[in-house]
Amino acid sequence: MADREPISLDHLSLVSDRLRRYPPEISEHTFVNLFAWRHHRPVLLGKSQGCLVFLSEQDGRRALLGPPLGEASPAELLEELARADVSRAERLPAPAAEALEAEGFEPESDRDNADYVYRREDLAELAGNRYHRQRNLVNQCLAAHDCSWCEITPDILEEVAELQERWCDERNCRERRGLCAEYRAIRQTLLHYKELDLMGGAVRIEGRLEAYTIGGRLNPQTAVVHFEKAMSRFNGLYQVVNQWFCRESLGAFEFVNREQDLGIPGLRKAKESYHPHHMVEKFTVSLTHRPSESRRSAAGGRCRG
Repeated sequence: MADREPISLDHLSLVSDRLRRYPPEISEHTFVNLFAWRHHRPVLLGKSQGCLVFLSEQDGRRALLGPPLGEASPAELLEELARADVSRAERLPAPAAEALEAEGFEPESDRDNADYVYRREDLAELAGNRYHRQRNLVNQCLAAHDCSWCEITPDILEEVAELQERWCDERNCRERRGLCAEYRAIRQTLLHYKELDLMGGAVRIEGRLEAYTIGGRLNPQTAVVHFEKAMSRFNGLYQVVNQWFCRESLGAFEFVNREQDLGIPGLRKAKESYHPHHMVEKFTVSLTHRPSESRRSAAGGRCRG
């Protein structure tokens, strides 16, 4: 496989064009996610059989990150990657995993990285008994504080960065590996906010920014929320910024992908409490044990003329 190179802003047009032509399901497949997290999870761009592929590097191992963008035989492409020192494919959505299973591979479910997808209208309105708790928290916050909404524009990026510093100081981000990695990804996002195709909003309380959220387009029907932060001393503020973003900024979309829970119990409980419309299941496939021809035949691989 040729033309591997670390992802950079120089690839924005190329990647964005491919993602428009092959609309993604998984939250990892946005230029923002691939680029902003590159210091924590280095990403290489490569080309194989006419497809654009993303390769992640962690702990000395290289993996295909999500399905390839293009049209090729899944099994043949993975075998080519395996010969080029790629040990596995990860974050594969169900259609890609099913195609590989038909070729004799053995996908394994990756529940911790499954994406939560909600109806935008549900999050914007919080109607009905199942959203009683969230609605109460929003009302309590609005009754206790003078909250106002503003769009994130280049003029307020320094305020957003200052809020992120306060949020991190409160949680000692620099001493916690996961939060430190997220901090760097957020800093990269804010630093290049004007170049990236992003939507964001913030909540002011008595004039000061106390919550913000940043998202963008995943596919024509779905927005994705990349980051969402609120100062903890304002009870219900997370519920406010979530609702207001969906109501004020995401009206063009039917669904909102709020990414994964990473297997964190509290985060899983919070995401489930908003009643997702569906989950984007993801799978991992090992490339170190490639299927034999007999296994492929038994699995019923695709016919070729």
